[in-house]
Amino acid sequence: MQKQDFYQTLVKQAQGLISGEHNMVANMANLSALLFTTLEDINWAGFYLMDSADELVLGPFQGNPACIRIPVGKGVCGTAAASCETQLVEDVHAFSGHIACDAASNSEIVIPVFKDNKVIAVLDIDSPSLARFDEQDKKGLEAFVKVFEETL
Repeated sequence: MQKQDFYQTLVKQAQGLISGEHNMVANMANLSALLFTTLEDINWAGFYLMDSADELVLGPFQGNPACIRIPVGKGVCGTAAASCETQLVEDVHAFSGHIACDAASNSEIVIPVFKDNKVIAVLDIDSPSLARFDEQDKKGLEAFVKVFEETL
């Protein structure tokens, strides 16, 4: 299956999974599980929620235990929250200020989640492989996040 087709299917699965449900935590839990069981070559998938103007806190996820709090502007997740832009990092060890929650992670993609034009969370996905994520992953995962945003 080509990547574009994979993401179209994934978006449809997400829509079917959370359609009609407005509980944010329940939807984040199911979306994390969906990503963790369908994406290849990843070792963590989950959400960090804005806990205050300057800090993210761990939300529902699948994978090894993770950092509980991340300052906005720090690490890949904090940078995504501060910049309001997806962060696609081929090598986390080369990312200035990277926060190593899992030493096995080598690449990462983080997509901000918006409600009323404000970042309320980020979706974080890690891989043990370098350069695991590309522009097609970015577009597909941003579409995936839009499905979640529609329930907020």
